[in-house]
Amino acid sequence: MTMEEILWKHILSVRQKSPLVHNITNFVVMNNTANALLAVGASPIMAHASSEVKEMVNISSALVINIGTLDETWTESMLIAAEEASSLEKPWILDPVGAGATTFRDATLSKLLHCHPTVIRGNASEIIALAKANKTTTKGVDSTKASLEALDSAKILNEQYGAIICISGEKDIIIDREKIIFISNGHSLMTKVTGLGCSASALIGAFIGCIENKTEATAAAMALLGISGEVAVQESKGPGSLQMNLIDKLYNITKEEFISHIKISMS
Repeated sequence: MTMEEILWKHILSVRQKSPLVHNITNFVVMNNTANALLAVGASPIMAHASSEVKEMVNISSALVINIGTLDETWTESMLIAAEEASSLEKPWILDPVGAGATTFRDATLSKLLHCHPTVIRGNASEIIALAKANKTTTKGVDSTKASLEALDSAKILNEQYGAIICISGEKDIIIDREKIIFISNGHSLMTKVTGLGCSASALIGAFIGCIENKTEATAAAMALLGISGEVAVQESKGPGSLQMNLIDKLYNITKEEFISHIKISMS
């Protein structure tokens, strides 16, 4: 079976298994994230209260932590949830939005990293800042670095914490201890729709929640989003219609569309 066919098999697995994905995410993207998860067949739940997150982690297939609209109350909930996921050996993904922008974000991320995320997904600037490989300034939540520049930082994070690292950008890069996967799908118009990186993290959460090979799961989620965006752009007049068409394509993408569009390589 080719890698393309393996990734498509994983997409079907998510549709069939409908994993419950617990999201502690940000206000800006919450609705889009939930719709993206529903479109691929997963079941989203958005729960942030510190008094219930432990129970939510227990009943969920995976946990997604996104620090986009961080505050002290949510930080407490994130840490409780991450510690619970780690103790249960339940897969979880960290989206370090705006890493390096403030000391508060960096301090929170430092604590979360010690809860051993299964996957870390961010843009190049966020990955570089997170690894402290060199001094960098993040431009809000946008990347000021090409994803290839973050390779060394990603390798450092992988070695230190054992997490699979996903650098999103014009070329998505997925790194584990054994290999590097490059996915060259997507379209520049996708950068004009807020929170698609956050949607990517949520989709990875769904895939790692029900697929044993977490690296393949991450690659399948990133390829699915990128290809769906490519195809959706063809019938979109701008970012508004793209947002709608992308959700539709996540829902109804065919094997033929996926296999014919995927651009993937490994080293």
